[in-house]
Amino acid sequence: MFLSVVTPTYNRQLVLEKCLQALENQQFSDKSPVTGYEIVVVDDGSTDGTVAWLQSNPATFPHVRLVQQAHAGIAAARNLGVESAKGDIIVFVDSDLMVTERFLEAHSEGLEERQKQAEGDRVFTYGRVIDTCNFEDPTSEPYKLTDFSAAYFETNNVAIARKWLIDAGLFDTQFNQYGWEDLEMGVRLKQMGIKLVKCPEAVGYHWHAPFSLDQMPDLIDKEIQRARMGVVFYKKHPTLDVRMMIQMTWLHRILWGVLSLGGLLNERTLSPLLEWLIRQGKPQLAQEITRIFLNWYNVNSVYQAYAEMQQE
Repeated sequence: MFLSVVTPTYNRQLVLEKCLQALENQQFSDKSPVTGYEIVVVDDGSTDGTVAWLQSNPATFPHVRLVQQAHAGIAAARNLGVESAKGDIIVFVDSDLMVTERFLEAHSEGLEERQKQAEGDRVFTYGRVIDTCNFEDPTSEPYKLTDFSAAYFETNNVAIARKWLIDAGLFDTQFNQYGWEDLEMGVRLKQMGIKLVKCPEAVGYHWHAPFSLDQMPDLIDKEIQRARMGVVFYKKHPTLDVRMMIQMTWLHRILWGVLSLGGLLNERTLSPLLEWLIRQGKPQLAQEITRIFLNWYNVNSVYQAYAEMQQE
């Protein structure tokens, strides 16, 4: 089983280095199904020197094969990675994910075990993702309740036969802003009868910078982008399930409206509390509190984007 790890990146050189080091340090047993692997790094038009840095370090990353595109978004980058891949199995790893030494072997064993059973090869494996802000030692972070994901298909840690992605039509490049392109692919894979297999032994640590108030404009912008892309998602799949996922229901509008006091609790009014929590060494708690008003931004932006779509 030859694996092609597809890792899109955009201006993430420092964290990408940690990601690639972990992927280069993979360990395999004598009975491993893995016969070899490559790491297809898709640079999405980075301007931080990522390409020059990779090209100058071929000995450090012997499994890496660099492909490039003008900045077009993560959906297009993943498509280019799949199209360029040499392996029959694609393993998606985001450039801010640091994996354990048995990561690739765990995915391959999960696929091989299910392929021997009644499901055949109409399966994909989904590993465990643990959030961490510990850049020096990311794998020291324990699994937390907030790390649980009920998503069917998320491209930060999955392995799937390349042919199923091709048959599904690859990722939709209409998703040219933040969010939903992988979950939308999951809907199509589910419709094709491709089954999810949980693979908790394939562990990846998703790094993000410790929460600070200067991140707030970017976080709010991401919620607005995610809302717009959510409406694109719903336009393709106008179902109740998708409405629930993108929070386009009265339930979500009431929930986040009540919790945010109709938007009175926001980045300005909660700033003193958030600053105090950060000073107390509790940035994760501060970040969880921001979810109250970030979801309020998201819900309102979803309905605004939907109304704009109706007028087109």
